[in-house]
Amino acid sequence: MSAAVNRRTRPGPAPAVRAGAAGVHAGEQGAVRGRLGIDAGVYAGRVELRIPVGLGFESWCRIGQQIRRISDSSCWWLADWLVYGEEQFPGRYQVVCDETSLSYQTLRNYAWVARKFPPSRRRDSLSLQHHAEAASLPGAEQDLWLARAEREGWSARRLRQELRKRARRLDEADSATQVQVTLSLDSERRDRWMQASEAARMPFMDWIVRIIDDASSGRDDADRKTV
Repeated sequence: MSAAVNRRTRPGPAPAVRAGAAGVHAGEQGAVRGRLGIDAGVYAGRVELRIPVGLGFESWCRIGQQIRRISDSSCWWLADWLVYGEEQFPGRYQVVCDETSLSYQTLRNYAWVARKFPPSRRRDSLSLQHHAEAASLPGAEQDLWLARAEREGWSARRLRQELRKRARRLDEADSATQVQVTLSLDSERRDRWMQASEAARMPFMDWIVRIIDDASSGRDDADRKTV
């Protein structure tokens, strides 16, 4: 009887199962660390990064580089996730806002940039913000400026500054092609010109431009005849 009781009360397989589950959990943590490039012994939690004492300098640098890559990539991940959700579950952005704690405009900006730059055109050395700065440009110029930012090692802020300089140069070039003409007319001439424009059924300024164009064309014809 006592032997039977002892056999029945002997510890069963449950502890072994729990130990196995713990082992699987530890294995999963190790696999995650491996995918993220984080050294064994470093704990990456939701609100902390626990680094063991004695970690080498090179390992510390490698972890920092990988964290930066993860941070940059997470914006693209979120952007692609949003694009998928918008296409498959339209009209439900408010749910996404609640889940991510991001503003509606931020989410729309992420999705807009992701659509402007399919994965094949994204530069992994530049952040999503770099791409956002160039997103409003024509496609060829997008690639040109992103390539320059990549080559020069510009921050997103520097790229924004350079693009603003470009916009100012374009505005100056446009304004340089505009010519402002001021006419000083006595009342008699002004009335005569206005009557002529009314007879031609044209706005006054359009009539003046047409007369000047006609005169210059006639002068060009005369010059060609004398050559």
